[in-house]
Amino acid sequence: MRAWFACTGAELLARDAADTVGRLASAQQGRGHTGSADQQFAWERQVAALRDAIAAADGAGWTVALEFDLLRLEKRIDAVVLTDRAILAMEFKTGRPDGAMRAEAEDYALDLRDFHAGSRAHPVVPVLVAGDAPFLPPAQPPLIWDGVVQPLTAGHASLADALRWVQSAAPASAPLDGAAWLAAPYRPVPTIIEAATMLYARNGVAEIAAARADAANLTRTSQAIARAVQAAQRAGDKRLVVVTGIPGAGKTLCGLNAIFAPDAGATGAFLTGNVPLVEVLRAALAGDAVARRECSRTEALRRAKQRLQNMHRFLEDGVTSPDRRAPPERLVVFDEAQRAWDAAKARLGTRNKPSKLTMSEPAHALEIMGRHAGWAVVVALIGNGQEINTGEAGLREWGEVVAATGGGWRAVAALRAVEAEDPVQRIADGWPGWLARDDDLDLAVPVRSVREGAGAAWVDAVLRGAAAEARRIADATPALPFLLTRELDALRGALRGLARGRRRAGLVAAAGAKRLRAEGLGVQAEEVADWFLRRWPDIRASDALETFATEYDCQGLELDVVGLGWGGDLLASAGGWVPRRFVGTAWQQVRNAEERRHILNTYRVLLTRARYETVIWVPRGSAAGTPFHDATRDAAEFDAIADHLLACGARPLLPGAAQPARDAAAPALL
Repeated sequence: MRAWFACTGAELLARDAADTVGRLASAQQGRGHTGSADQQFAWERQVAALRDAIAAADGAGWTVALEFDLLRLEKRIDAVVLTDRAILAMEFKTGRPDGAMRAEAEDYALDLRDFHAGSRAHPVVPVLVAGDAPFLPPAQPPLIWDGVVQPLTAGHASLADALRWVQSAAPASAPLDGAAWLAAPYRPVPTIIEAATMLYARNGVAEIAAARADAANLTRTSQAIARAVQAAQRAGDKRLVVVTGIPGAGKTLCGLNAIFAPDAGATGAFLTGNVPLVEVLRAALAGDAVARRECSRTEALRRAKQRLQNMHRFLEDGVTSPDRRAPPERLVVFDEAQRAWDAAKARLGTRNKPSKLTMSEPAHALEIMGRHAGWAVVVALIGNGQEINTGEAGLREWGEVVAATGGGWRAVAALRAVEAEDPVQRIADGWPGWLARDDDLDLAVPVRSVREGAGAAWVDAVLRGAAAEARRIADATPALPFLLTRELDALRGALRGLARGRRRAGLVAAAGAKRLRAEGLGVQAEEVADWFLRRWPDIRASDALETFATEYDCQGLELDVVGLGWGGDLLASAGGWVPRRFVGTAWQQVRNAEERRHILNTYRVLLTRARYETVIWVPRGSAAGTPFHDATRDAAEFDAIADHLLACGARPLLPGAAQPARDAAAPALL
């Protein structure tokens, strides 16, 4: 049971208040938490207020759950009260009520709605109980009592008034069985940042698995990785473990689990060439360790850097090692391994830093890890359709390197790694002797989108130019989480309305969408860690909606609600998508097949960053024939983009609507 203590209303009234508080203190101690006089006083006041309110509201038949654990938030709901009409998620505070307190209560309620199976068929009411505040009923009661209603505010003495109002205003709903509700599964879908901090604090992936029963392959894939590592350890050999999957299916989560899970030991590192991902996760892990008083910030950063490493620096360090020493890690996870550089790009390096590499990055990775006497494992996370740079070698290069070792390395992969449509993303043609098959290593169920799994398929159909297929997916998905607006102010208003509670919103745009600045989008975020980790009113935060992130900033990361600015770098035409690049003062159509694919994949990355809704903003552009017509922002071109997306099934954002109706149409996830 997730609650520290639960009983009926009658039992709460019959039980001595001191006994209830004592049970909470005992549960706290049993979970390894340190008690305090302040906590004891808060519980005494909370239990007294609940007893008085339940007695006054005739709630003897209700169910009361105290200190209900929410793993995703790493917090607890102070009290959940189940009446015969609604679920009340209560947050108790001693001070005066404010917006941050109400957002906290609302976030708890949203978490129940999204991740607790027993809460989805019932209205969930966030209630802030703060100080001596009076209860003021809403001027307009909710018209629809589905999902999470707006937060109520009451004081300790006026809580009974709030309970009576809910009972009088809420319609009768499906019966609430207290025992069944307490036993119902709670399966949160954490963000990558939340998952990393929880895994780092030694919570396994089974505890933070997906909210959807059909996403059990997250656990299966983690177990398959563990099996491959254990097999390498027993045999004393070297293995490449290939994890494939669609965007948003949890590959990064499985990779982090391989490094941070309790049984993973201290011999592994997560390698990525995604600099923003490294910066954000390191900052998040260090901040969490300091908040838990585990160590100093300096030590926390040192530990985070040890486990989360820049892949390019790892390879260069191995290449320049004077005595060709094996690295301290025997297990490394290679994030977005399909984006590893081929030999030409590896030798060339970047404009800012000449390269020390002489082979492809996959070749160097296996050579460096192959220096170990005994076992070594490289876990390659393969994100199909997310190549956004030239010089990316693809999965094929990894297979060729394994084959060239003449038995020095073996590989294991799922069927997708052999039957991928793009030959560059096939590890081999068929199943050579060095390649074993384990289909549990493929993640085919999207888990990033919390409430609707059809989003990834819709994005794929749209970008393939399969408009009719996209429309069929949309028509079969009333809650398709893609909306479209032509107004920037409406976009910002919608993001603020959709990001309820503590949900995080942010603006994204393609790096190649150069002319969106003329439409007023703003500037690119300067410090990505600040953008992802800070919160409004800090103007550096994503939810300030002042700066935007590009595909390079946000690949591998996510937001709850995304506002996507669609630029002139990808036009819609009768013959399909037309990728373009901006050179000097004009757009040029891209002819090179690889560059065209990269631009399409850029929009694939941006369209799959949201856990909830994505609001697409297609600017009005500049109308031809006007005195200051700007041909680089032609209105007819933007109209064609908007018309095409609407034809594919994107839902128009209603004028003046900060939040489209969603809860009533949201499908059950379990």
